[in-house]
Amino acid sequence: MRISLNWLRELVEIKLSPEELAETLTMAGFEVEDIEDRRTWANGVVVGRVLERQPHPNADKLSVCQVDIGADETLNIVCGAANVKADIYVPVATTGTYLPNIDLKIKPAKLRGVPSQGMICSLKELGLPTDVDGIHIFPQENLTLGSDVRPLLGLDDVILDLTATANRADALSMVGVAREVAALTGGKLNIPVPSEVPIPKNTGNLALKIADTQACPAYIGTVIEQITIAPSPDWLQQRLRAAGVRPINNVVDITNYVLLEWGQPLHAFDRDRLKSVASSESLIIGVRFATAGESLKTLDGQTRTLASQNLLITANDRPVALAGVMGGEETEVHQGTQSLVLEAALFDSVAIRRSSRSVGLRSEASGRYERGVNRAELEVANRRALSLISELASGVITQQEITDTRPDPSTWSRSIALRLDRVNQVLGPIDLGEDTAELQEQDVERILTALGCQLTPSSNALGQDNTPQPTWSVSVPPYRYRDLEREIDLIEEIARLYGYNRFCDTLPEKSEPGYLPLDQELIRKLRAYLRAEGLTELIHYSLVKPGEDRQIVLTNPLFVEYSALRTDLISGLIDAYQYNIEQGNGALNGFEIGQIFWQEEDGLQETEVLAGIMGGDRFVGKWSKGGREQPLTWFEAKGILESVFRQLGLQVEYQPDCRDERLHPGRTASLWVRGSRLGIFGQIHPQLRREKGLPDSAYVFQLGLDVLLNSLEEDETLNPTFKSYSTYPPSDRDIAFFAPVKVSVAELEKAITKAGKDLLESVELFDEYRGENVPEGQRSLAFRLIYRASDRTLTEAEVEPVHNKVREALVEKFGVNLRS
Repeated sequence: MRISLNWLRELVEIKLSPEELAETLTMAGFEVEDIEDRRTWANGVVVGRVLERQPHPNADKLSVCQVDIGADETLNIVCGAANVKADIYVPVATTGTYLPNIDLKIKPAKLRGVPSQGMICSLKELGLPTDVDGIHIFPQENLTLGSDVRPLLGLDDVILDLTATANRADALSMVGVAREVAALTGGKLNIPVPSEVPIPKNTGNLALKIADTQACPAYIGTVIEQITIAPSPDWLQQRLRAAGVRPINNVVDITNYVLLEWGQPLHAFDRDRLKSVASSESLIIGVRFATAGESLKTLDGQTRTLASQNLLITANDRPVALAGVMGGEETEVHQGTQSLVLEAALFDSVAIRRSSRSVGLRSEASGRYERGVNRAELEVANRRALSLISELASGVITQQEITDTRPDPSTWSRSIALRLDRVNQVLGPIDLGEDTAELQEQDVERILTALGCQLTPSSNALGQDNTPQPTWSVSVPPYRYRDLEREIDLIEEIARLYGYNRFCDTLPEKSEPGYLPLDQELIRKLRAYLRAEGLTELIHYSLVKPGEDRQIVLTNPLFVEYSALRTDLISGLIDAYQYNIEQGNGALNGFEIGQIFWQEEDGLQETEVLAGIMGGDRFVGKWSKGGREQPLTWFEAKGILESVFRQLGLQVEYQPDCRDERLHPGRTASLWVRGSRLGIFGQIHPQLRREKGLPDSAYVFQLGLDVLLNSLEEDETLNPTFKSYSTYPPSDRDIAFFAPVKVSVAELEKAITKAGKDLLESVELFDEYRGENVPEGQRSLAFRLIYRASDRTLTEAEVEPVHNKVREALVEKFGVNLRS
């Protein structure tokens, strides 16, 4: 919010400089992002009077003016504005003046041969917005020539761009900021209390009908007649411009002014236009939720299709405004307006937030309603607006209707028990230079009283050392009702106003070494192993497009493209791979760890998984490969996973699988560890690969992280038993045979290992052949078996019986045809 210091000084005593005040507010939690010193914009610009205007002898669009600025001699100034004329008061930038908004320093010059001794300024050149195309002409008469123009234009001001935290709804108003400044600096408050406005007791043709009192707890509708629409006075326009609001006319400006001053949104309807919309002389102003299909053209000229969560203001049940967000164009105040219906209302913050979000429209009013408007000052803000309309627009109040379902005013405040012992326990000691101390009773009472709280001492409680400690019952003011709810909130306010920087920096008395939980440590290792294999970690949104089976769809999504929760990570990885290919970044080899979600009959399910994608030629373009492309093979991709499993100490089995339609039915395997399904690994299906434009060889895997971590948490995996190395030489044997294609190598290796028992150290497949001289439906496989004992050198008599058992086991279990 933009804060005018001139305006703020009328509400609270300020003895600090703008920079000191900005520092004080920032340290108290109200960040001042910028200080806009308008005093520098027109330093050296004075009031002048054009005595004579003559056309330029050498230019059609220039004028030569004689300007009096109260000096001994008049100035000869060449001006290019079309609206310059004699006998007007204008702002004049004298020689040597610097105008920062146009980065121009005024120097004596000649324009088309005529000397010019200054510049007659427009508002734009002085940094002020305007619709006038030309120099600024002061409407006042008999101004003092040579006097500073800054007070006349509101440029004797400093603007603080202040950001309030989300819990401080009260700080979205000048009155709220003034209260905060008074509490921080001890300055005296001078908040004007609007006088009572006489309301006629006669009834008129206005009635109220609130369909949902929870969404609209209070509504005040006031009929004002004999309105004169005109520009607002200069002081009002200057304050609005300082706050970043464009002046429109006196009535609209007054509603915006009260919004800035008290934080209470108001809206003025043209009463005649309301009657036209309602098609009746009798008006029933209503508040209800929209029905699907209704529409409303708002003040920004957009026709908006409404939903059931949009709260509406209606005239005889016809929509005329989005409640708490924006008015309707059909009933807006215009130059011909003669009578008004002024709305001052309270709306539920949740209802306004949903309504605003559903139509994608935010306004100054909705931003305040969403945070919470002070319900105790609704009438005050309404009286302030009515008195200004009576004064500046000649309005005459003829009727006022009120619907109020707010709870009893006695409940607008709350009492919170506060203990001095707890305050010092949470905040710690204060720094007094060479010594430290604790906060005292008078410090707490001074700070909370400055915030508007009322403190009532209560019976003393026992502190940690069993000594009596002061306690209070603290009554919170209504304008802080929303954010001061518990004792800890009051303690935070004490620390904030006393000064966070005045408390001691303390460390724990005894430092303890930190550690990671086992699952986090294992995940870190897993990430390191995957990165070591050349995979890059990826992160995707958990929200995806809807349309999959068992998918969880959000009821209130931000976008349709992100309206459901993902059921796996593979789809996102394939899309990322496709995107990198399309952007010319080459093949993407990456992994992701994240949550997936799905629906079951017994409710919603969630788990964490690890997934990855690999493919293409990782060495494409390398000179060592001669520039030839060598796509990643199935076994190379599988080897990346096996390398990670080997480092983790896991024995993983691969079994054929064809359940996932996105994967190649003949090149997909399910992964198992200790009898539990770990996940899936396979090549992307050729049809999907063509649709996505992926290279010939791309592989994906997805593993259940819970299963993986449970397997790693076994004692033998976390703490493997050391086995000494044998110092005796091995004895190797080769075995070759024809085996059915349907028999996997893993099954053969398992059978060989079981038959070889203790003497067999390792089994390795070193050859596979299919083709000529191999029976149909079979393949030729050759294994190398290493036998070794830890305490002796094996003899032929010891190895051969075991090797024969291996041969017999293969023939008996799989019916292989031995070749050696």
